[in-house]
Amino acid sequence: MNFEDSPEQAEYRVRVRTWIESNAPDMSGLSPEERRAWHPAHKEIARQWQAAKADAGYACISWPKEWGGAGGSVIEETIFLQEEQRAGLQFMYFSTGLKMLLPAIMEHNSDELSRSLVPPAVRGDSIWCQLFSEPSSGSDSAGVRCMASRDGDEWVINGQKVWNSGAFHADYGMVVTRSDPDLPKHKGMTVFWLDMKTPGVEVRPIRMMSGDYEFNEVFFTDVRVPASQMVGGEGDGWKVILTTLSNERAAVGSGTGLNWRDVVALAREVPSFEGTVMDDPAFREWLADYYVGSEAIRLLSYRTLTALSRGQAPDGGGAKVLWANQTQEMTGQVLDFLDRYGLIDDPAIAPVNGAFQHRFLWAPGLRLGGGSDEIMKNIIAERILGLPGDIRVDKGVPFREIPHGR
Repeated sequence: MNFEDSPEQAEYRVRVRTWIESNAPDMSGLSPEERRAWHPAHKEIARQWQAAKADAGYACISWPKEWGGAGGSVIEETIFLQEEQRAGLQFMYFSTGLKMLLPAIMEHNSDELSRSLVPPAVRGDSIWCQLFSEPSSGSDSAGVRCMASRDGDEWVINGQKVWNSGAFHADYGMVVTRSDPDLPKHKGMTVFWLDMKTPGVEVRPIRMMSGDYEFNEVFFTDVRVPASQMVGGEGDGWKVILTTLSNERAAVGSGTGLNWRDVVALAREVPSFEGTVMDDPAFREWLADYYVGSEAIRLLSYRTLTALSRGQAPDGGGAKVLWANQTQEMTGQVLDFLDRYGLIDDPAIAPVNGAFQHRFLWAPGLRLGGGSDEIMKNIIAERILGLPGDIRVDKGVPFREIPHGR
């Protein structure tokens, strides 16, 4: 395969790079602390950048124009993302909405109310969160117990969600509920979108070992949601979940974040016994292996892009597993090579504002979010390799009859 840009793509890349260089936000005035994700100053710059992209036609490039996109190709969107990464502009505030949830809403809904959600998100005026996981339902996405009961033209939601990224900052959320416990667990679910300020919604931030509050637990107490805010139809929850998780795995498998170039730049600055870390033979040997793994993930991402460009469902499972494991291994290795510098987490004095230390503490979650390694390997085995599926003792059993822990 030829992975070089075509003449048209090369011209587009030059145009994109020129625009980014002319319009990139100036973050020189931010302190190291303000440069970290979820800080209000950092979030505001991200919002301004998203709005600038929308005005120039570079937000949601592959989305149809009627949904607020640019009507471009997946390849063009990828080129823009690559140039953003090259310029060090990686803001993740809007990824959950624009890469995972709103595409699912677009696929399953066509009403005007749903369509009205899109323009504010494209411009960065709204942040979305994913309300799937529960204390007793993580990788088993069909095991949700958060109940939704119909009451006239409304649904009343009661239950709890957990590990919800950005929920404290989110304006909207997509929640998976159990709408009919008398059906088997994959059939009795319904999905809704809702305003996170709806009465009865309580968000409690969870302090992580990195010091961040990115994850949250969300409680629903008699939360009333109009039936018009249903995603898909009643009982179509599993279809919506599959669409969303497929989008999530493709997004996670794209491998955004710290990469081998960042590692090389850091290694050339950190002193070691014989010059810098870059001069250490052991480090260079590991770096070569890391680079090869990164290239494998990049090529797998291109396979996903090819499927998307052909209108096929993305399968980012393999890339997601590789990237999540590689990121965890990479950050651990880098902290080892940083030696005493790796112990510093203060962004004001740590190398690269403590980015590698921060990612080291955050990386284990990559192997859980969007499906744990074990779940992903089962999916690859059954759906791609055609191997026999695991025995499901709960298949066809009404959900209320399935034993569960208290």
